[in-house]
Amino acid sequence: MADRALVFIGNYTSGDDAAIYYGEADPDSGALRIHGRTPCEDNPSFLALHPNGRFLYAVNEVSHFDGGGAVSAFSIDADSGALTFLNLQPTGGSAPCHNTVDHSGRYVLCANYGGGSVSMHPVRDDGSLGEISDFHQHMGSSVDPGRQQGPHAHSINVDPDNGFAFCADLGLDEVLVYGLDLEAGRLVPHGSGRVTPGGGPRHMAFHPNRRFAYVINEMSNTITLFARGDDGGSLIEVEEVTTLPAGYAETTHTSDIHLSADGRFLYGSNRGHDSIAAFAVDAGSGQLTLLGHTPVPSAPRNFAIDPSGRWLYSGGHHTDRIARLRVDGSGRLQDTGESAETPSPVCIRMLR
Repeated sequence: MADRALVFIGNYTSGDDAAIYYGEADPDSGALRIHGRTPCEDNPSFLALHPNGRFLYAVNEVSHFDGGGAVSAFSIDADSGALTFLNLQPTGGSAPCHNTVDHSGRYVLCANYGGGSVSMHPVRDDGSLGEISDFHQHMGSSVDPGRQQGPHAHSINVDPDNGFAFCADLGLDEVLVYGLDLEAGRLVPHGSGRVTPGGGPRHMAFHPNRRFAYVINEMSNTITLFARGDDGGSLIEVEEVTTLPAGYAETTHTSDIHLSADGRFLYGSNRGHDSIAAFAVDAGSGQLTLLGHTPVPSAPRNFAIDPSGRWLYSGGHHTDRIARLRVDGSGRLQDTGESAETPSPVCIRMLR
């Protein structure tokens, strides 16, 4: 049992169907098995795990809690993966679509896409959440009149040193940077990094060497490589690369981005092209070289690399399937033809 990984799956389900699904993955065979579901509030779309592995937090991507969305707290049964509801707190903005737990486990941070804002909640000793300790409303717009008339906070991530929180705001074409004040429970504005206008930054990944950060841009189907400044909180653009094959001209949008644990490879998902793009990472410069594209079930949003680094699981939002891909020694992906069925999988979290 110690070698398995527990798996938790966020989705767009509502009413009596609203639930977080859980199961386990075998690191040897890669087989993913769904064991059950825990009922919850509507649209538990994105999930975050506490560093101690005992708690899980799900954003409820809705707008009816005091005019906004919410974040729900659960405890995790270490044997079965079943969840027990602890409590729920409003996030202060509509349609929260992403969350994270700081590395000390003291706070949960949420990004409100519809509201264009970020919130911070303290974690109590029992894993439940306290009321909002800090909230920031983003302001501004960018060049696309259809999607960038206002801010749309799409993700919030904490750097490996737990000193800063980085929020990719699709509506502003910026990554807003906040210093983490864990004693006061505050997000302290520190600056921002900009992507090419019209890019629409969505998700972000930090290289394990702490020198580089990668932002995947939903609207331009690109990845922006940033070097991190000496203070850890500034972003300096190095390069921008496409996630698509040469000549591809159909409508498509990127979604998620992850690095391998050793930082040698980077992966990004394309919705429309319906693929995972794989890149080799130059150890010195952080720059990317395309390795290839692997087809996955329709509308991949979030994907996950298992703790062993041997398997990649991609959720097909429109197909109710999670595909299993093998990661070979060169970083390339191989479709196994195997998948697990679960409703509208849009977030996959794995816990060894």
